[in-house]
Amino acid sequence: MQLKYTRPFLNRLEDIFAESEYMLRYEKGTFKSGFCILKDTKVAVVNKYFPLEGRINCLVEILRAVDINPEALRPESQELYLAIKDQTITSA
Repeated sequence: MQLKYTRPFLNRLEDIFAESEYMLRYEKGTFKSGFCILKDTKVAVVNKYFPLEGRINCLVEILRAVDINPEALRPESQELYLAIKDQTITSA
């Protein structure tokens, strides 16, 4: 599966967070990698000044780093999440 740098693809990634226990927030900050994960509170914070491509790359990196129960996701989100976790999704 290919990584698409489009608004609908970003929305699909955001849906995975909405369906999981993790809360996704866009805030300003000086994160070295563009994001910060607060594991105890299950919050992922992404730099709000990142362009679309940067946001997508951050969300993919976060999803690879955290554990989400795939059973809690809709089938479409579950398929995308598992592809990201298995690292079968590549940049376009």
